[in-house]
Amino acid sequence: QVQLVESGGGLVQAGGSLRLSCAASGRTFSSNAMGWFRQAPGKEREFVAAISWSGAYTGYADSVKGRFTISRDNAKNTVYLQMNSLKPEDTAVYYCAARHASQGSRSNYDYEYWGQGTQVTVSS
Repeated sequence: QVQLVESGGGLVQAGGSLRLSCAASGRTFSSNAMGWFRQAPGKEREFVAAISWSGAYTGYADSVKGRFTISRDNAKNTVYLQMNSLKPEDTAVYYCAARHASQGSRSNYDYEYWGQGTQVTVSS
């Protein structure tokens, strides 16, 4: 089992920045690829970013490429999402997810473990 706890969400003005953290416990964190997803009201959960178990490979949704950066610190069992140049359309609940694989995935069906989510609200 892997337990995931997100933090770092909040209210920010457009153009601002936030850094989300996801602390993992339980099964060995470093053997899991990790992902960030988000869900806005009335919309389906969508892929944001993913990172391989080693951190060597990352992937991003086109909507956040160049603005968001995913990273991980396996010594701290934590994955991060640095969000810059935030836009009102980034407003959503952001979820951290883990999968038993070396590489990340853009599909939420490929992840076995999920956090409870953290709210990010970007005002215009």
